[in-house]
Amino acid sequence: MKKSSAFIMLVPGLVILLVFLAFPLLKVLVPSMFEGEYPFSSYLEFLQDSYYMKIFLRTVRIAVITTLICMIGGIPTAYFISRCSKKWRGLLLAASIFPLMTNSVIRSFAWINILGSNGIVNRFLMILGLVEKPMKLLYTDFAIIIGSVYLFLPLMIVTVTGVMENIDDDMMEAAESLGATRLEAFMKVIFPMSLPGIIVGGILVFTGTLTAYTTPQLLGGNSNMVMSTLIYQRAMSVGDWNGAAVVALIMIILTLAVIKGFNKLAAGLDKRGENYA
Repeated sequence: MKKSSAFIMLVPGLVILLVFLAFPLLKVLVPSMFEGEYPFSSYLEFLQDSYYMKIFLRTVRIAVITTLICMIGGIPTAYFISRCSKKWRGLLLAASIFPLMTNSVIRSFAWINILGSNGIVNRFLMILGLVEKPMKLLYTDFAIIIGSVYLFLPLMIVTVTGVMENIDDDMMEAAESLGATRLEAFMKVIFPMSLPGIIVGGILVFTGTLTAYTTPQLLGGNSNMVMSTLIYQRAMSVGDWNGAAVVALIMIILTLAVIKGFNKLAAGLDKRGENYA
């Protein structure tokens, strides 16, 4: 296909992106850049405000912890699924994806019943005599992380499985025949070859956690605000759209920085130095 023909086929998609994404985004972001005494003064004020920085750091911390947990749980699970027969692989993938078929609000309310003062966890702990009174599990960072892991772990599993199932079993056998243990063979052969799926899955989980609204709002409450709930508060409750735009642009920059960081990390782990996202 000629380059000119390929470009013509991209034109409709580019027009849609410009009209429905780029222009509205610029209309919201540009005024925030020139609000105040000098350009970007609103952003400087945000970075100097201890309250906003606390929310920013909490959001990043929750996203990082959620991503790490999803990687630790998702990579071994994906490897197990990828080595099953096609019949069991389909069933296990369907079971992994099943939580995504339920509305996020319903899933969050389910965790409220599990983590609440009269929830399953506290009742179980009190029956065992491990605690005398209900623990504060709900409306904490812990609750947000638990809900986020439940929400985004399927994305990690499916993404990594799609890459691992294309890796031939002979690769492991060849490494083991050269004296490597099964764990060493996995870390030195399977893991580097799975980096494209791991990087993409990590980015999906991190950005999803970073921008999620429903789960942090229902499980964290107003006392554990994150960037997404801060945007809603500034725009809908206070009517400060420029303030909301400041938060939004900072989140966009953070997302781009994370993607770049993931690629650098992958280049360090995989000596081929490829970009995966």
